Amino acid sequence: MGTALVYHEDMTAARLLWDDPECEIECPERLTTALERLQQRGLEQRCLRLAAREASEAELGLVHSPEYVALLQGTQALGTGELQTLSGQYDAVYFHPSTFHCARLAAGAALQLVDAVLAGAVRNGLALVRPPGHHSQRAAANGFCVFNNVAIAAKHAQRQHGLHRILIVDWDVHHGQGIQYIFEDDPSVLYFSWHRYEHGRFWPYLRESDADAVGQGPGLGFTVNLPWNQVGMGNADYVAAFLHVLLPVAFEFNPELVLVSAGFDSAIGDPEGQMQATPECFAHLTQLLQMLAGGRVCAVLEGGYHLESLSQSVCMMVQALLGDPAPPLSGPMVPHASALESIQSVRVAQAPHWMSLQQQGVAPVLSPSPRSPEGRPSPLLLPGGPEFKAAATQDVAALSSLLDQLRLNPTPPVRTAVALTAPDAALALPSDVLCEERPHEALAQDRALTALGKVLYLLDRILDGQVSSGIAVTPASAAAATLDVAIRCGLSHGAQRLLCLAVGQLDRPPDLTDDGRNLWLNIGGKEAAALSMFHVSVPLPGTTGGFLSCVLALVLPLAYSFQPDLVLVALGPAHGLRDPQAALLAALLRGPAGGRVLVLVDEESTPQLAVVLARVLHGEAAPSLGPFSMASPEEVQALMQLRGQLEPRWKMLQVASEAGGPGSG
Repeated sequence: MGTALVYHEDMTAARLLWDDPECEIECPERLTTALERLQQRGLEQRCLRLAAREASEAELGLVHSPEYVALLQGTQALGTGELQTLSGQYDAVYFHPSTFHCARLAAGAALQLVDAVLAGAVRNGLALVRPPGHHSQRAAANGFCVFNNVAIAAKHAQRQHGLHRILIVDWDVHHGQGIQYIFEDDPSVLYFSWHRYEHGRFWPYLRESDADAVGQGPGLGFTVNLPWNQVGMGNADYVAAFLHVLLPVAFEFNPELVLVSAGFDSAIGDPEGQMQATPECFAHLTQLLQMLAGGRVCAVLEGGYHLESLSQSVCMMVQALLGDPAPPLSGPMVPHASALESIQSVRVAQAPHWMSLQQQGVAPVLSPSPRSPEGRPSPLLLPGGPEFKAAATQDVAALSSLLDQLRLNPTPPVRTAVALTAPDAALALPSDVLCEERPHEALAQDRALTALGKVLYLLDRILDGQVSSGIAVTPASAAAATLDVAIRCGLSHGAQRLLCLAVGQLDRPPDLTDDGRNLWLNIGGKEAAALSMFHVSVPLPGTTGGFLSCVLALVLPLAYSFQPDLVLVALGPAHGLRDPQAALLAALLRGPAGGRVLVLVDEESTPQLAVVLARVLHGEAAPSLGPFSMASPEEVQALMQLRGQLEPRWKMLQVASEAGGPGSG
């Protein structure tokens, strides 16, 4: 199974026919530039290309009223003056004689993608569409949006495929109020949106965009709004929002399908959002979403108005959907104080509805105090105005420098290499995984030395950029010694910062120093302890909820804060992880180090573990952890204790306190 790319050139037909500075940024070049960049990077050629079809009137009727659909159908025969008059009845909308056809194609593309993924023809995909959809309501166009493409796709998945749990992630910089209104009382759809809000002073100026709007009736807790109250949010803020809000709730919800309202006006350089997240951040976010729903992720383009930023971000998302490792995130991983405040306000508002947040020590508050909009609204920036030009120019140099950096760090030619002791296991590996059976001849007489030779061979291939990730099976008797040598060789052969995650009864090598170049994290220690900021131990949680909290609230924040260029995962003797847990851990750790992960597996582990690990490191979805179970009080206490000790150094662990102010940002 691969990745689908759904598109139709007819969606470029609609364009603005009169002078309107507010609307002219929604232009056909948004699609053509993105598609050209996908072709230049060789990404389109790697996808299954599907030509979009028109959604039927019955399919549009899953969300929209018959009268509204008929009104839009009538626009095909209107003249320019009539179109302009009709457009003026809506907020930030323009109509063209081709709008109805384009909008039906956009909705149909989302439906085609969902059908292809749920039929098993592809694993995931992107619908490259316009006009966007997430602002559109039952009987009203709004904010460039005509038909609500993602909402129609979700309703279709419910009706035609019988799905009971659908997650919609909206990372566009504007609140997708249309989706929220459609599903706010529906507990089968979990809607997460982050958006520029500025205490209600940014479009669409809605009180229901704030954190305490959590759904209605049976849908209470199934609307999750994360309002950004300042511009300039960047990679650290976006990743923190996923780790501390979205992913805990999403794993508990356990969706059968993930739909992404993929708006890239939340990326650097876009004048609408004025945010600082770089294109590769969207590869990381996409990878994190692929941990859910068996990897069934359907992304549908929404906003994005800086053509270079949009096209690069689309490429990064498609790379992640294809299974390529995400490039390391640039810049310091320190969330802004305002972001921490927003994240904590969401956690407090949602805690009554989600065990996953309660077990992280978030005290439920049933009625958070609403914050009224203050001051003068910030309108959509006008393309001809000085603010637009200044915002569009401000990040061009940073974006150009980033793109140069990405070109200097190409994807390794081999994504995953495996060194096995049982050749038969290689039969179950993906066809393009490199299976390294050749021992170093001089070491072939001794099993431990043979295994060590394979480890060092894989380590060299990873560090010289020939292989992205690797797995080596080692004898139980030599696990500690092999890990010790691997750490030393990694640090002496090019790794500037090495994260070692040791699972089981493995001790830190005694002469490793806290020089800032290595971070040792042991899962399976006798007690929770931070012997230093670079030497951390935590018992292995015995519940699904405890394990997820350990990974999302401790391991990944530490890893993203440390920003390693190599991750060693050592599954020692009697490590205690079930295969799905080990696979999820390895898959998630691909992100912080740009995919450079070497996993050492004790040969006494289950025969299939190496195969499962190879598949997830190769970009496939991790197996399900099974039903969510609440963390024990002891697990909660151990995690809170460690976080309190480590937060001063590792900023991605921080969440603003409920009583006091936000942590430093």
